[in-house]
Amino acid sequence: MSFSWPWALLALLVIPLVFAAWWLMRHRRRRAVVRVTSIALVRTAMPGRSRWRRRIPAALLMLGLAVLAVGAARPQATVPVPSSSATVMLALDVSGSMCSTDVQPNRITAAERAATAFIKSQTGGPHIGLVAFAGTAVVLVPPTADTRQLISALGGLTTSFGTAIGEGILTSLDAIAQVDRSVAPTGATVSRDRAGYADDVIVVLTDGSNNRGIDPQTAAKEAARRGVRVFTIGYGTDSPAPLACGSGQYGGFGGVNSGGFGGFGGRGGGVGNPLDADYGALTQISRTTGGTFYRAQDADQLSRALGKLPAAFTIVRKHIDIASAFAAAGGLLIAAAVALSLWWNRTQRMPAPVRIVDH
Repeated sequence: MSFSWPWALLALLVIPLVFAAWWLMRHRRRRAVVRVTSIALVRTAMPGRSRWRRRIPAALLMLGLAVLAVGAARPQATVPVPSSSATVMLALDVSGSMCSTDVQPNRITAAERAATAFIKSQTGGPHIGLVAFAGTAVVLVPPTADTRQLISALGGLTTSFGTAIGEGILTSLDAIAQVDRSVAPTGATVSRDRAGYADDVIVVLTDGSNNRGIDPQTAAKEAARRGVRVFTIGYGTDSPAPLACGSGQYGGFGGVNSGGFGGFGGRGGGVGNPLDADYGALTQISRTTGGTFYRAQDADQLSRALGKLPAAFTIVRKHIDIASAFAAAGGLLIAAAVALSLWWNRTQRMPAPVRIVDH
């Protein structure tokens, strides 16, 4: 927390002054004594109020004055907010293995829903773009703040052959370069690594191993030179399940050519079960670029992985004036002190101190 007017904190000096005045008045009252000869008279004169009832209103008053004094200094809270100048490219795997039903109703539908929820949660924040990759990669939606356009594109995803993770990263880099001049396109020569990270990130969601195009590690190094972090999500379970996509989800998109279905029969890095993501390779991609790898075995884990991402690219810290909150809190404390004091004294008045004289 910071203060716009730190000199106003001098108002806190009022508190010891008030305390000193209260002590002085109490000390003088003790000097004003009444001589009585009967203990019964003393008991009748003393009010039925305990010591804590006298101290609570005073404590609330002091606390209220302290809060008002801090509010007078115009405190400001520093909160992180998503940068509206940042770009997030969602690179989604649409290979045939995304029809697997190990994630209900199938992987591609669950991914569409999770991505839709993520996009809606970022309204007013960074610009978001969509890249789909299978045997090659294409930009479905350039970086935009148009939530409807993004959601509409997600609803039209169709699967195809192959898994070109490296192509998805490079295509995402070029889309970022179109809107951020500080990021060089993939065809340009970058003489040295960028100092610090760009205001842009790439999120790769895949359920398979690369078997087409450029090696993902080569693409990751290109992203690292430009300061663009790549966050990877390894999607799907290790349990075999039938492939089932609706008629609208099976097909292809512009430029995607034939190859191994969902990683079948391809070259360039697909190993083991072609329906399983290469988690080691994805982890290395993230490490190379300064990003993070996430594992998502079901729809809930995928939603949580996407939900963690904003904290990674929240790079703007905004100062919010919270003086009004301090003023309200201070006013309530003082009002509570006055109310309690009046309530506890409504039928009684504090008598002058008495001195008992025995005969």
